[in-house]
Amino acid sequence: MPIAVVTGANRGIGSEWVNQLLENGWTVYAGYRKNLDKLENFSNSNLFIHQLDVQSNQSVIDFCNQVEGPIDLLVNNAGVGDGRWQKLEDIDDKWSLDVLDINAIGPVRMVQALYEKMSHDKLTKVAMISSLMGSIDDCKSGRSYAYRASKSALNMFTAAMKNEALENNITFAILHPGWVKTGMGGSMAPVTMPESVNGMMKVLESQTLENSGRFIQYDGEILPW
Repeated sequence: MPIAVVTGANRGIGSEWVNQLLENGWTVYAGYRKNLDKLENFSNSNLFIHQLDVQSNQSVIDFCNQVEGPIDLLVNNAGVGDGRWQKLEDIDDKWSLDVLDINAIGPVRMVQALYEKMSHDKLTKVAMISSLMGSIDDCKSGRSYAYRASKSALNMFTAAMKNEALENNITFAILHPGWVKTGMGGSMAPVTMPESVNGMMKVLESQTLENSGRFIQYDGEILPW
């Protein structure tokens, strides 16, 4: 039975990842920061739930120590928004650093802590849940300064890490889930959570060492950097 780790698994896209992975026969280690939220609704012997704050090195280590066996998939989903700041004068420098820490450095902490458990004979896949808003080419409207910067930073961290990880049989996909109906995406979003996660899972089916580091949308469209 393959093993997956999902961060930010208590709600939104994260909880949908948990749902679909369990339905497909995976063992899932799910991390939540404060509240269980939708994780309370799951009843499955293949689901292991532990507290996880990706801003804390100790929390990351404690969580990863609970994970048993070689890992086949890491879904770095935990993330936060920045309030969609409209003007330069709205930027909060302290919160900007927190957004960067959670969205860009948090996934790196997870990769570091789980690296040995991901390094094995089978191909291990790492899904970095990024955003089209991290694309510099696509930044036409500006705004959401810290969120955009955090996803651009996540993309660059991933592009750099993928080179080192090739020799350890680890491949990275930088995934844009689409504009999804979630608490962050809002009710006007055209993509449902099941559609988004199902699409990302299909993208991962074609993930190899050769295409590691690609920036790709849930429907398979390659995105501009």
